[in-house]
Amino acid sequence: METPSGSWFNALASYLGPAYLRNAFTYGTVQEIDFIIEILGLRPGMKVLDVGCGPGRHSLELSRRGYEVTGVDLSPEFINLAVESADAESLSIDFGVLDVRDLAFEEEFDAVICLCQGGFGLLGGDDDADVFLRLSRAVKPGGGVVVSAFSSYFALHHLEAGEEFDPRVGVLHEVSTLRNSDGAEAPFDLWTTCFTSRELLLLGAAAGLDSAATYGVTPGDYGVRRPALDRPEILFVASRRSGL
Repeated sequence: METPSGSWFNALASYLGPAYLRNAFTYGTVQEIDFIIEILGLRPGMKVLDVGCGPGRHSLELSRRGYEVTGVDLSPEFINLAVESADAESLSIDFGVLDVRDLAFEEEFDAVICLCQGGFGLLGGDDDADVFLRLSRAVKPGGGVVVSAFSSYFALHHLEAGEEFDPRVGVLHEVSTLRNSDGAEAPFDLWTTCFTSRELLLLGAAAGLDSAATYGVTPGDYGVRRPALDRPEILFVASRRSGL
């Protein structure tokens, strides 16, 4: 199985547009942010970077609660939607088009989040270590980093007919029929990089992240639970080591 390079997800984002937010996995934003604020001990006024922010649902929720938010995504379509939503609520959020592989922030944020395969899980399995390092560098020493990733355990346990899993890079390939805002349907190839809990912990350690933990989660149902075969995602939570 060949995995794509470049911005393959942009065609999908452009096709979906605002229909992306009709997917059930986007409905749990409030609960997800509740959990992240609690587990990281965040306080209003702190600076948060939302990497792979999509149409901005997590950025918007954080801004509503008084956080200073920067949101970046590779899709111009999604960033335009995020800006429109922020303007409609008179929220001040710094949104911009940026590839996660080009992050160059240095100790600028109190926390960094990368959720819902936001860029990190769409790279084909070859740039993970560099991206983790960039996420770590963006946060201040002692600041928190939260990354969600699709679980290899779940993907293999629930592998369906027509799906392919590449064990070399941990990439799951599937063809999914998507419906846009006009109700039209079209098939799209999806390549999602999957991870084990151990892989995420090793990536975090190599990137200078301490006090790391992994939890088995479902979108809209984040909690302190062990990764499990019936939980589709793994949530990685850590803080940046001082003195890097």
